[in-house]
Amino acid sequence: MYQALYRKWRSRTFDEVVGQRHVTDTLKHQVATGRLSHAYLFTGTRGTGKTSCAKILARAVNCEHPVDGNPCNRCPSCLGIENGSILDVLELDAASNNGVDQVRALRDEAVYTPAAVRKRVYIVDEVHMLSTAAFNALLKILEEPPEHLMFILATTELHKVPATIKSRCQQYAFKRILPGDIAAHLSRVAAAEQIDLTAEAAALIARLADGGMRDAMSLLDQCSGLGGRVDEQEVLSVLGLAGNLETAALMEKLAAGDTAGALETLGRLYDNGKKVDALLGELASLARDLLIRKTAPTAGAALMTGGYDETTMRSLAERLTAPRLVGMLSLLQSTAAELPRSANQRTDAELCLMRLADPALDGSITGLLARVDRLEAALAGTPVPAAAQPVPAAPQPAPVRPKPAPAPTEDRPPWEEPVAPVEPKPQPAPKPRQAEPASVKEPAPKAPAPADGSLWPGLVTGLRGKIGFAEYPFLSNSALVQGVLEGEKLTIWTDSEMTRALLNKPAVTEQVARAASARTGRTVHVFYKVGKAPAPAPAPTGAPAEEEDALDALLADSAAFDNIIVTE
Repeated sequence: MYQALYRKWRSRTFDEVVGQRHVTDTLKHQVATGRLSHAYLFTGTRGTGKTSCAKILARAVNCEHPVDGNPCNRCPSCLGIENGSILDVLELDAASNNGVDQVRALRDEAVYTPAAVRKRVYIVDEVHMLSTAAFNALLKILEEPPEHLMFILATTELHKVPATIKSRCQQYAFKRILPGDIAAHLSRVAAAEQIDLTAEAAALIARLADGGMRDAMSLLDQCSGLGGRVDEQEVLSVLGLAGNLETAALMEKLAAGDTAGALETLGRLYDNGKKVDALLGELASLARDLLIRKTAPTAGAALMTGGYDETTMRSLAERLTAPRLVGMLSLLQSTAAELPRSANQRTDAELCLMRLADPALDGSITGLLARVDRLEAALAGTPVPAAAQPVPAAPQPAPVRPKPAPAPTEDRPPWEEPVAPVEPKPQPAPKPRQAEPASVKEPAPKAPAPADGSLWPGLVTGLRGKIGFAEYPFLSNSALVQGVLEGEKLTIWTDSEMTRALLNKPAVTEQVARAASARTGRTVHVFYKVGKAPAPAPAPTGAPAEEEDALDALLADSAAFDNIIVTE
């Protein structure tokens, strides 16, 4: 009778367990020295060797001739435990024996000494499935068991095991097995079973197993069912996967924005029997590898799946930016999560590919950032001719500012007239009481410091060519951005957080502050705020601000004022 490969090739000694040296070495030393615990708790994902190590440990503690902590597997005790004829070693499934009555029966039976071996061993698999009452019934005997009793608990969900149980056990964490270790073990099994398995197919099965040796052995068993050579193409065909070449070609079409080509590839793969969820999963895996390559090219090399050649990865990495890869990966993950509840999986996959190929169809924040990044990448470092300068989609009206009230033209007193430089007439004998002409100081013209945004249009015009091509269209669009100067503080009001994040860069802020300082004659600091710019304060109905400043200066210097009156 044929036996499945994962059962036939189950590890029989600690040395045969793959990828769990941190656990097996400790258990071997405990068996060799006799320093055994009364309770063990094995945790980890499926197929990593928890149950196998539990069975090996049960044989090792009862072996008549142990070899360096390993069971000999030849003595009557080892053979009886292995074939199930010795009832002192019992394996229980907590998923089907999770009631308090079963645990009470186990507790009552455990006090009896073993009949055929030294220790009575209970292996409880999936122990997290026990009920609360069953856990409570197990506590006392687990804490103070008889000398001949040993518990080995195994679980894939450690967080469901009560802390009172965990504190009474020695806990060992089984980690995922590395793909290289799985591939090497598959090659050894294939050689012993006379299966013609290629190295590429073994590596592909190891990646698909996701760190579980049992899954890898089951996949190998499935792929070798037809007989003959088991290569990478055979694995892809049997498991209904698209394959690395098809996935890379589809990613190239998405990167180039070829929506029609991407949909054609999806239709061809779907007609050939490829699963939609498997295809999106492969695309997500490739996008993840590309993102890790761009963000952590050196440290992240060990995190990549390694299923693609260097030339393909380099070509795709040059065509896709990190923000776009983040958006693609998020969209692929969300679509794959919704597929099980979808009425038409093919339609959902086609919509996903359309949005991946054309970021303009993705209205999320991630999609908008990807489009901005794509625009920056297209324009960075390339001189754009005047005809191709990016402009807003529609001309925006200039900001409406209230004009200062016109100065009165009739019956204006002399001191409200604009003060012009006065050239004193040469005096033959200047009087001592009169001030020297050089001492008559005209008030120095002050740099304008508008508080209503009148500085902003001219400032933006002067920044053309100094700001990047990606930021200037936003900066010059009065519907999106407005600047208001108040003293030495220039506040730039933006319509949204995205516009503020786009402009709030050191290069842009430095250029705006430098231009504003040059226009005002004083150091100006730039700040960003989201919202609508406050309404400008109306100018006083009397004289303009420049004339008031001149009047204040003249009134403060009475001698100069007298001199001007005399001259006129």
